[in-house]
Amino acid sequence: MTVRVMLVSPAAGPALRDHRFDDGASLDAAGLQQARAAAAALPGADRYLCAPAVRCRETAAALGLDAHAAADLRDLDVGAWTGRTLDEVAASAPHDLAAWLADPAAAPHGGESATALVERIGAWLDGRGGESGRVLAVAEPAVIRAAVVHALGLPPAVFWRLDVHPLSLTTLSGRAGRWNLHCGRPLHPAS
Repeated sequence: MTVRVMLVSPAAGPALRDHRFDDGASLDAAGLQQARAAAAALPGADRYLCAPAVRCRETAAALGLDAHAAADLRDLDVGAWTGRTLDEVAASAPHDLAAWLADPAAAPHGGESATALVERIGAWLDGRGGESGRVLAVAEPAVIRAAVVHALGLPPAVFWRLDVHPLSLTTLSGRAGRWNLHCGRPLHPAS
């Protein structure tokens, strides 16, 4: 059996534009408009999921999806850095930030390390390996990075070197723990 797991990153919102660790804020009008415009470009699926984050749920709704919130797809827990900008963290804890970006096992913020996220999302992804059909999930960029790192057997150190743009589609297809990657493509309105 082959399953196709299609991961859509949420629309850009204020946190992303401000380079701020997500604080649970809603999408703004621009993000909602971009998601609505991308809806026609979405491929069909047998099952629709979304991460529990507000911007993932709002993106899924704006895309017209009847998506079930999946706790397993929750974002990277950045602990004490939640809601802070990258500049604020760099100014107050430059060594912690440097360690976190250099060592995927580090979690100086008291949350989850990138390595732990890759393991968590890898377990979720491998749990799909016995299924068939198409699953489409709206998930945070860190979750999509973790899925790609796991699926391709990459070292966790490459986690921060993968860019996931807002409203892009990354597709993994697999069977029995062997995954293939179709690199992310932007979701643009159909012409």
